[in-house]
Amino acid sequence: MSNFYAAAGRRISALFALAIVATPMAAQSASITATATVFRPITISGARNLDFANVFPGVNKSVAVSAATSGRFDIVAEASQAVSLTFALPTTLASGANSLAIGSWNGCWNATNTTSGCTTFTPSASASNATVGGATNLYVFVGATVSPTAAQVAGAYTGTVSLTVAYF
Repeated sequence: MSNFYAAAGRRISALFALAIVATPMAAQSASITATATVFRPITISGARNLDFANVFPGVNKSVAVSAATSGRFDIVAEASQAVSLTFALPTTLASGANSLAIGSWNGCWNATNTTSGCTTFTPSASASNATVGGATNLYVFVGATVSPTAAQVAGAYTGTVSLTVAYF
């Protein structure tokens, strides 16, 4: 019986010794702060339509981004942040069943509402990068060239230019 108690005592002593060894003697800890910055939602408006005004059969007509009739989008987003500009552009303007070809597109963006000193780019379905100004504004100007044929049918032609802006 004493051997039984002696063996049990040795087992208990061994377990106690393991428990002491397994407990860290000087535990260490540290902490960090989790943060997040929530950006304001992007707002965009079509501020001015792209207007070719009168065009004549067989004569191309261009509207420069600096023209008073260029298209313009006004954007408000988080200050000084990078955004992508992605366009859905018509290849033609339509008047009933008739179409008027658009030969090319041009654009520029600026943090102020002027084309002076703006950054030029070619509007397309592929994203172009731009930077929102420190005052949270971005202005995107769009111009293009229409190419009426010599037999272009008279009429009022229209198309839709769409711009999608996203943070990246």
